[in-house]
Amino acid sequence: MTGYRVLLRKELLEQWRTMRLGIVVIVYLVFGILSPVLARYMPELITGMLPPDQVPLRLPTPTTTDAIDQFIKNVGGTLTLAGVLLAMGMIAAEKERGTAAFILTKPAGRGAFVTAKLTALAVTLGVALAASGAAAYAYTVWLFEPVSAGGFAAMVLLVWLAQLSIASLTLLASALVRSVVAAGAIGFAAYAVLALVSGLPTIGSCTPAGLQNAAGQLVMGQAPSTLGVAVVANVVLVAGSAVLAWLALRRQEI
Repeated sequence: MTGYRVLLRKELLEQWRTMRLGIVVIVYLVFGILSPVLARYMPELITGMLPPDQVPLRLPTPTTTDAIDQFIKNVGGTLTLAGVLLAMGMIAAEKERGTAAFILTKPAGRGAFVTAKLTALAVTLGVALAASGAAAYAYTVWLFEPVSAGGFAAMVLLVWLAQLSIASLTLLASALVRSVVAAGAIGFAAYAVLALVSGLPTIGSCTPAGLQNAAGQLVMGQAPSTLGVAVVANVVLVAGSAVLAWLALRRQEI
């Protein structure tokens, strides 16, 4: 792919200079720390907010599983939208400003253009999730009990793949339309639809949300039977989105 290295360097420098990388890492880091902390102290916070004359609630003692569930819900679920926000303007914004036409008049192919953006997106999400996962692991071990470092790392890797799947669909939308807002709306809609589909039997386990649910089980030493199929399905989703984005750009006059 002609120009891939140059375009990737441009994308990574842009992520750094615009502070998007730093901001995303900080947000993920905060959520990573808060997840086990909230799991550990939420029962005490709820009990402390009750009126003195009310009968005390008997809440279950927090466990490591609660910390993992909080991480999946907060970092894996809520912060999936960060990938949508990052991806929605990657191509559409450059088409709006006219910079995409300038770049593609140079010896740079449209395949390299899309692949460089997808790679930069994967790197940004990967760095943020690595920082978030490391912090969450440290606080989980501190507040609860030691857990498998390998299992925790595998969980973070699967969360990364799930988030990249949604982000790649948003990148495809960004290639299809010329409006950043429209690309973002399509990305949010894709996230919502896949979240609904994740509740269906069989096919639901192969969605990004289904993959994240399976990710939490790895930490506890469990391996869902559908994990392999779910990983392949999400890899195909990422690759397919990139190919369709490339084909869409080939047909457009930029």
